[in-house]
Amino acid sequence: MRRPYSRNGFLVSAVLALASCRQDMHDQPRYEPLEKSHFFGDARASRPQVPGTVAQGQLRIDEHLYTGKLQGNLADSFPFPITRQVLERGQERYNIFCSPCHSKVGDGQGMIVRRGFRPPPTFHSERLRAAPPGHFFDVITNGFGSMYDYSAQLRPEERWAIVAYLKALQLSQAAGLEDVPAGERQKLSRD
Repeated sequence: MRRPYSRNGFLVSAVLALASCRQDMHDQPRYEPLEKSHFFGDARASRPQVPGTVAQGQLRIDEHLYTGKLQGNLADSFPFPITRQVLERGQERYNIFCSPCHSKVGDGQGMIVRRGFRPPPTFHSERLRAAPPGHFFDVITNGFGSMYDYSAQLRPEERWAIVAYLKALQLSQAAGLEDVPAGERQKLSRD
């Protein structure tokens, strides 16, 4: 006489069958970056970007704002009006990102230099006083010499704000009494 399956045996068989068919999230059928693929004709699993596509937020058609250049040349102007708020934001960002090396007055004697590192050039040299704003934007964006770039830390508008503050800093450090308006000169002489 044939024995019917016991209820417990059936449940154990069902659980084992289900457990053997599961696929965990960590074990997904996918390609690793730059892995070879036999599916595509070029044997690459990483697909090239479709020509003409732009990732959201990456459309940068304003050459002046994003590169500091106009028709391939360093810009002599700013891509937006410079207001008091822009200068204040530039001063704030300058004090955080630039002053450790360049100092708060831009003479290249910041705290890093006092700790033994090589000093950067002073912003008050004739060469840098004559440099266009696009030069400073380009250096902040791409780095120069031992200075690394700040494009990941600062948005383009913040980089331009720093450049505006830097130009104001250059003016303030080289200003003479004759550069002060007459009404303001009287206030200075009273102090």
